[in-house]
Amino acid sequence: MTTASQQIAPDAPPGARDQLLDTASAIMREGDIVDISLSELSLRSGLNSALVKYYFGNKAGLLKALLDRDMAGIVHSVDALLAKDMAPEVRLRRHIGAVVDTYYKTPYLNRLLMRLVRESDPDEAHRIADSYLTPLSRAYDKLIEDGMREGVFRSIDPQMFYFTTTGACDRFFSSRLVLKHCYDTEALTEELRDRYRDHCIETIMAGILAR
Repeated sequence: MTTASQQIAPDAPPGARDQLLDTASAIMREGDIVDISLSELSLRSGLNSALVKYYFGNKAGLLKALLDRDMAGIVHSVDALLAKDMAPEVRLRRHIGAVVDTYYKTPYLNRLLMRLVRESDPDEAHRIADSYLTPLSRAYDKLIEDGMREGVFRSIDPQMFYFTTTGACDRFFSSRLVLKHCYDTEALTEELRDRYRDHCIETIMAGILAR
């Protein structure tokens, strides 16, 4: 008997699953939203919307797969950074810059994370927290504690620093309406990203360095 996992996806070109995820990400980034229309997804990707059911079960499954893809990459990058032999200040500067780059690429990420934790059943909510939130929290403990131990950082709460850093990046890149109505632009350009990266690094580091 042929199982669902053994079935051949209907009209699915190579890489169709990744293409659906990439297109969903682009739709949410460009629209400053945390939802998608399956009809728009099909139109933009050029793929049959039935493939969403085949690969992900439903739209909720697609959104969960997108979150898993994006968050797994972040956790891997943070782990790789912590494994590098470098001074705490240099490591933290690199991390802040990487956070800005992440939210520039996926400005919907924190809102999607909160939505899925809120709307998922308790087991799935715990899975998301255990897979992504807890490892990041522990990483921030090490980022800050290494610097305090060496006397480079003043005494601060790693938990509060986590919210300061992620909150600053999430707020900026999810504020397209503010950019549009107050600054006459809503485009998330590379130039804007670079300016904000420099601003965040210098402002946040000025508040944490012991000197």
